[in-house]
Amino acid sequence: MSRSQQANQESARRVRFAFTDEQEQFRAAVRRFLNDKSPTTEVRRLMETDTGYDPSVWRQMSDELALPGIHIPEQYGGGGFGMVELGIVMEEFGRSLLCAPFFSTAVMAAGAILNAGTEAQKSSLLPELARGARMATLALTEPDGDWDPGKIETVAARDADGFRLNGTKSYVVDGHIADLLIVAARVAGTSGREGLGLFTLKADAAGIERRLLKSMDPTRKIAQIQFRGARADLLGSLDTAAAAIERTLDQAAIALANEMVGGAQTMLDSAVAYSKLRVQFGREIGSFQAIKHKLADMLLEVELAKSAAYYAAQAAAVEDPEWPALACLAKAAASETYLNAAANCIQIHGGIGFTWDNDTHLWFKRAKSSEVFLGQPSYHRELLMQRWGV
Repeated sequence: MSRSQQANQESARRVRFAFTDEQEQFRAAVRRFLNDKSPTTEVRRLMETDTGYDPSVWRQMSDELALPGIHIPEQYGGGGFGMVELGIVMEEFGRSLLCAPFFSTAVMAAGAILNAGTEAQKSSLLPELARGARMATLALTEPDGDWDPGKIETVAARDADGFRLNGTKSYVVDGHIADLLIVAARVAGTSGREGLGLFTLKADAAGIERRLLKSMDPTRKIAQIQFRGARADLLGSLDTAAAAIERTLDQAAIALANEMVGGAQTMLDSAVAYSKLRVQFGREIGSFQAIKHKLADMLLEVELAKSAAYYAAQAAAVEDPEWPALACLAKAAASETYLNAAANCIQIHGGIGFTWDNDTHLWFKRAKSSEVFLGQPSYHRELLMQRWGV
C-alpha cells in the first residue's frame, strides 16, 4: 500500500470519528453529577467567595467519579484515559460553568508534571493530584499577560540546595488556593526558549506572596504571585523544559477548546428555548425569519467549533504529528464561537439578557475570559501558521 493510500485511509478513519457507547455513558454520568451539584444558583454562590469552589463537591468529584485523575496514567494513581475523555469532562464543565480548581490542577499542573518530570517526580507528585488530595497550578504568565514561553522573565538562580526564584507571575488560575506551585522561570542570562525551566515548590514556602485578583469572570479565580528568593526544585531538566512547557500549553488549549464548545452549546440551547417562549406581535419570536437565521448561524458555528475541538483531542490522543497545530486551530475557533454565541444569546433575550437576574451574562463573562486565556485567537492563528511552515 502506498503512502498516499495509507494517508487517505487514515483521513477517512478520522472523519468517521464518533464517541463510543462507553464514552457517551461516561458523559451522561458527568452531566448528571453536574446537574445536581452545579446549578446556576450554586455557581452564583461560589463566584462570590474568595476560594471559588465547594470542598465537599471537589471531594465527591474525586472519590466518586475520579475526575482529577482522568487522564493521569494508572501507574501514578490515575484513570489512564486520554485527551478525548478529558475533553468530554471539560465540555460538560463548560456546559454547567462548574466552579472548581479542576483546570489548574488536573489539566495544567498534572500536564506539566507528566511532560517534564522524572519518573521519581511523577510517582511522588501525581498520586495526590489524581486523588484530589492536593491542588496545584502552573504559573507561567507575567504582568504583561503574554503566553509566549519565550517572554518569561522570572529568574531562577542556582543555589547550593536547588534554585531561588525571583519575579512575579500573574493571572495564575487558582493560584491563591493551590498547595503546589509549578513555576516557569529562566536561568539568569538566557533569553527566548533557552534556559527555561519548570520548578516546583509548596505554596506556603518562604519568599512567596499571593494575592487574589479581581477579574471580569469571577467563576474562574486568578491570582498574582510574587517570588522573592523562594527556594524551588527543578522539575525534570533544563534541556527539555521548553518543549515540555509548549506541550503542556497545547494540551491545555485543547482542553479549554472543549470547555468552550460546551459553553457555546449552552448558549445555543438557551437562545432556542427563549425564542420558543417569548411572544411578540402575537407570535413566538422563533417564528421570525431573522431569529431563525441567527439561530441557524449559531448552530453551524457551534458544530464547526465542536468538530475542531473533538478532532484536536483525538489527534493528541494518538500523537498525530499535526496535533499541536490542531490545538491552535481548535482554540482560535472555539474562542470566537463561544463569544459570538454568548453575545447572540443575550441579543435574542433582548433587554432581560443584560440584567443581573438573567444567567446568560455568566457564560458571556466566561467566554470573554476564555478568549484571552492561553492566548487570543490571533496569537494561536499566528502560531498555527508557524507550525504549518507558512
